[in-house]
Amino acid sequence: MIAQWPLDWNERLAGTSCEMCGERSPEADDYGLRIYQSHVVDAVLQRASIQRGYTLVIWRGRHVIEPFELSDEEAARYWQEVLKVGKALARFYKPLKMNYQVLGNTVPHLHAHLLPRYEIDPAPGRPFPLLPQNGSEAKFDDEVLNGDASELRRLLG
Repeated sequence: MIAQWPLDWNERLAGTSCEMCGERSPEADDYGLRIYQSHVVDAVLQRASIQRGYTLVIWRGRHVIEPFELSDEEAARYWQEVLKVGKALARFYKPLKMNYQVLGNTVPHLHAHLLPRYEIDPAPGRPFPLLPQNGSEAKFDDEVLNGDASELRRLLG
């Protein structure tokens, strides 16, 4: 069987009902805790126990899919913010390596997946094997997640 793009792919590209274009990320929701907010991004530490420290950095300007759709000024600001979050994640979690994945194959809105990589890892030396989340994933313990978020907010302050 050959996999196909979703039937509503063209609507997703156009930003119709884009879940990342709506309101700013809440302080907390089923997917994660916002650890940083600026004029151009929201950074959300993920609840799913996919990888400790897994964070999305979401572009909060107009609907764009690819980084090259940003003006030079917007791109500079976006990537500065991505790097700021990445640096805080690296300082706190002390991973062997940080990964920055810009995908958008499920939600075509500019966002980066920041993934600390550790000694115990599902794919050493390869890209992190991300799958779309559906809400049924195991979650990190609330106390651990809240503690991590508090320290990351301090580092990003």
